[in-house]
Amino acid sequence: MIGASEDLVAPAPPPFIEVDWFNRHKFRKVCSGDIFLSERQADGSVVAVLTDGLGSGQQANVCASLTATMAMEYMRAKIGLRRAATLIMDALPICPDRHITYSTFTMIHAFPEGEVRMIEYENPPAVHLRGTEPQEIPRTVYALPRWSGRKLSYSTFQMQHGDRLFFCSDGITQAGLGTDGYPFGQGLESVVGWLQEAINIAPDVDAQVLCKGAADRATRLDGGRAGDDTTAAMLYYRDPRLTQMLTGCPFDRTQDAAFAALATQPGVQTIISGGSTSDLVARELNRPIDTPLTALDPEVPAGSEIPGIELVTEGCVTLSKVIELLRNPGPDVRVNPATKMRDLLLKSDRIFIDVGTAINPAHQDPNLPVALDIRRNIVKDLANVLQTRYFKEVEIKFH
Repeated sequence: MIGASEDLVAPAPPPFIEVDWFNRHKFRKVCSGDIFLSERQADGSVVAVLTDGLGSGQQANVCASLTATMAMEYMRAKIGLRRAATLIMDALPICPDRHITYSTFTMIHAFPEGEVRMIEYENPPAVHLRGTEPQEIPRTVYALPRWSGRKLSYSTFQMQHGDRLFFCSDGITQAGLGTDGYPFGQGLESVVGWLQEAINIAPDVDAQVLCKGAADRATRLDGGRAGDDTTAAMLYYRDPRLTQMLTGCPFDRTQDAAFAALATQPGVQTIISGGSTSDLVARELNRPIDTPLTALDPEVPAGSEIPGIELVTEGCVTLSKVIELLRNPGPDVRVNPATKMRDLLLKSDRIFIDVGTAINPAHQDPNLPVALDIRRNIVKDLANVLQTRYFKEVEIKFH
């Protein structure tokens, strides 16, 4: 029996696994010989693979792509990491001149509870950081007689909230090769030292920032031109970043107050999309709404401001523009409500979209472009691109 001093406490949710990477192909090559693929599974786990094709350019790209695709398909089939790696080793051809396989690889399966399973073959060893302190990764080396001396390394270890796992291609560790400072390349120790300094300065720094920084540093060591295909990747166990989006008004008007209350959840940033939606939220929360007519954009309607709400925009035109920006990333010509919404969504891990299904007569106008379909279909398109291209967790509810 539980006494008054032994109240039940709900267990903390598992951390979110951020996965990110950065690649720069070798100078004067049209494509990269490094390939990185990752996927978030239904159980919240993450599978990731980094392959490095022999040499550089198109031939290396083909070899690395085939290896990465095989690895991902085997991991999706849940046949086990060791079995998958064995099948890949059996299938990989060997270069007759250099007597090495046409691709190296790192395969990882990371679970929300912290267990990580990893197979490494000839890539620089992965590094497990807890804060700034490297943690030992117990590795078991195994080989089969038919592999002609080639060996795999298998690891199973535990990560905690705040831990990072960094792995890379040899374009990172061999950067600076032949220079006075690093005649044999900078090596993994130098890379880890730089990561420690960066994390010490900003303990909550994103994985993407660290990956790009590591690749940029390697390119600088090569004189500003990448001497090899250069790829850095990282898993980061941290708290999820949550975003709530409200768009449209509830079909049942008696639900207006409950719908608006979704914008007040602690620890969750809120986006309001739609003129009628913003009016509803301002009214039900008894907050002022203002529409500044400065920095107007010819393509995207002006946004509004409601105290306590991160972003307030027009509805379907802006959402359609956000989908376009996500599908066709590139430098922004100007900042507008659509670019702001895109940035908020990309910085989020879990996105909850609540869609009101009251009919807006403006969306039935046959003179509007085809892209301005009814709101629910636009939201589904937005969720699809966020999930498939950016690996966001998106949940949609209709009201």
